[in-house]
Amino acid sequence: MSSKDWIEKDYYAVLGVAKAAPADEIKKAYRKLARESHPDHNPGDPKAEERFKAVSEAYAVLGDDAKRREYDEMRSLFGSGAFRRGARQGGQPGGAPFDVSDLFGGAQSGGGRFAGGNISDLFSSIFSGGGSGGAPGPARGRDVETEVALDFNDAVRGVTLPLTLRAPGVCDTCHGNGAKPGTLPRTCPVCHGAGVTNRNQGAFSFSEPCRNCQGVGTVVDEKCPECRGTGGVTKTRTLNVRFPAGVADGQRIRLAGRGEPGERGGPAGDLFVHVKVRPDEIFGRTGDDLTLTVPITFAEAVLGTDLRVPTLDGAVTLRVPPGTPSGRVLRARGKGVSRRDGQTGDLLVTLDVVVPAQVSDEARAALETFAEQTAPAAREHLDARVRRVG
Repeated sequence: MSSKDWIEKDYYAVLGVAKAAPADEIKKAYRKLARESHPDHNPGDPKAEERFKAVSEAYAVLGDDAKRREYDEMRSLFGSGAFRRGARQGGQPGGAPFDVSDLFGGAQSGGGRFAGGNISDLFSSIFSGGGSGGAPGPARGRDVETEVALDFNDAVRGVTLPLTLRAPGVCDTCHGNGAKPGTLPRTCPVCHGAGVTNRNQGAFSFSEPCRNCQGVGTVVDEKCPECRGTGGVTKTRTLNVRFPAGVADGQRIRLAGRGEPGERGGPAGDLFVHVKVRPDEIFGRTGDDLTLTVPITFAEAVLGTDLRVPTLDGAVTLRVPPGTPSGRVLRARGKGVSRRDGQTGDLLVTLDVVVPAQVSDEARAALETFAEQTAPAAREHLDARVRRVG
């Protein structure tokens, strides 16, 4: 991604959000647009593929707080006219507006690349005072995002799954160097492999990406017929992804170097896998603790009982003490989700006293006898208030 792109492209407009939009709104807009324009949903549609690349590029900047701040600063600085030539010739003000293309190699040359798009790197390259500056080199590939749905048990225990992606990958014909088989890229004769050239502009000396090689440092005379010199093609690939035990819903797993390949041998981007966990039929989850609601009868709550409840790896017996109210939580230690550090959460069992809608005549008679022998001590303070106001 070039610094010239940061100035000329409105990433907020690409995602359809306001400049002041919060991070969660930007993320939501990106996911919606990425799903709509994903190549898998639009096979053979080059326009959809370009839209997908555009929204991915926009989110790579706006989805990162540090890059977003630098992007806003850079657009604000250049948009305010801070870099306009006001050269005085013969003591008279004048001169033409500063052309951003002067900094980035011109529109016709495809623009230069500043690694990472960092604003401090940009200005150190612009106002180098005659220094050569560091060579940008081949551009890093974009990051790729995908989403995977896991079963509840797989998320808790951990699982390795094959993940099939249709995304840019290294060209198998040229192995990423962009040259036709049997040939190799040659060192750029203009920058001699440095990737940058220097030129004087009044009182300043500007370092800019070499226009002959677009900042790569090498030139491809005969381009690969498969990737047309870019070093990458869109293809289907399968990766075995390890999801660690205890992975949570909404968690993002980063696979370094498994994203889009860089141009002409540049480093690959990263692959980010967003995890969605399907709910379980009986278990819930709060952090590293599992939750379970178990119904018990009125008699079990009054008299107490030993309760057999399921866990993820068998069953445990919990003691329900006499006089247990509805809603009480019992804890089975160590029966929750295992953490990476070896510790394990607990199983939290909520007791729900069930009141039957219908009872037999014998049960009704027994309950009436029970009611006669039980003083409503729990309502004495309320009954006293009723008597005072009644």
